[in-house]
Amino acid sequence: MGKTLITTGSVATNRKARFNYMIQDTYEAGIMLTGGEVKSLRAGHATINESYASYEEGAFYLINAHIMEYGAAKGGFVPQSATRPRKLLLHTKEINKIRGLIEQKGKTLIPLELYFNSRGVAKVKLAVAVGKNHADKREDIKKREWDIEKRRILSRSY
Repeated sequence: MGKTLITTGSVATNRKARFNYMIQDTYEAGIMLTGGEVKSLRAGHATINESYASYEEGAFYLINAHIMEYGAAKGGFVPQSATRPRKLLLHTKEINKIRGLIEQKGKTLIPLELYFNSRGVAKVKLAVAVGKNHADKREDIKKREWDIEKRRILSRSY
């Protein structure tokens, strides 16, 4: 049997994003890919852990997202760099709004998830975020540990 291909659902998630950043706003954007990259995504060969979005020449680009080269390509396939910048497809109003938000000091645009929607189209969930400092991260860890302890206590009491 061959590999299972992803037709809808999540392909890659940025698990550390919510730990390292305070998420303020989220947006959904399309992503411009080649045919081989789409096949590679469907096979689940992508990571967005160290990636971010940047505004250049009137559009946003996804920088440093790693989508592996599709191995089973035949014929006139031209290999692409796995970490090449990929254009994000957004409406002009969204581009202007996001650009205004990220021009504020300390804000950045990061991808949270790379997925296929119900129609099978590749999408990126983007977030306008502010980096957390060390104290904020410690506070999150304390809160998470307390929630776990609370669940443990409640489960014993019944």
